[in-house]
Amino acid sequence: MDEILKNKIEEKIQETISNKNEIKQIISSLSSIDNSKSFVLGIIVGRVYNAFYYQSKRILNREPTEKEFQEFVEFVKSKKSSFENLW
Repeated sequence: MDEILKNKIEEKIQETISNKNEIKQIISSLSSIDNSKSFVLGIIVGRVYNAFYYQSKRILNREPTEKEFQEFVEFVKSKKSSFENLW
C-alpha cells in the first residue's frame, strides 16, 4: 500500500478511536436494530474503508487495486485490538 495512503488510514483509525463518543451515540440511536460487537465493528471499519477509498482517489488519482485492497484488509486486521477498546 502506498505509504502516504497508509499514513492517512492510520490517521483515520486514530480519529475513529478518539471519537468513541460519536460511535457510541450512533450505536445508541440504532440499538433497536443491533447492539452487537459486529455492529460496532461495522461502523468502525466502514469509516476506515471510506477513508481508504477516498484517499486512494485523492492521493493516487485512481481507485485502489485489488492488491492495495488486500493490503488494506491486512492493515485493518492488524489494528483489531485498537478497535476492541471501543466497546
